[in-house]
Amino acid sequence: MDISATLAEIKALSIDDRLRLVQAIWDSISIDPEQLELTEAQQLELSRRLKNHQINPQAVVSWQDVKD
Repeated sequence: MDISATLAEIKALSIDDRLRLVQAIWDSISIDPEQLELTEAQQLELSRRLKNHQINPQAVVSWQDVKD
């Protein structure tokens, strides 16, 4: 696969089409998350966040608040 040629084709797409492509790529990755390898730092951060959530599950921000 020629990545440069593929990127050139992608750049020729409209923004809407590129966004749909990004979503399709993400969906294809998220189907099999076990294949994603986390760095040690990422794993430690996820463990820290999970522990914090388990200690205080009410300490969350609603999605609406995040968007606002």
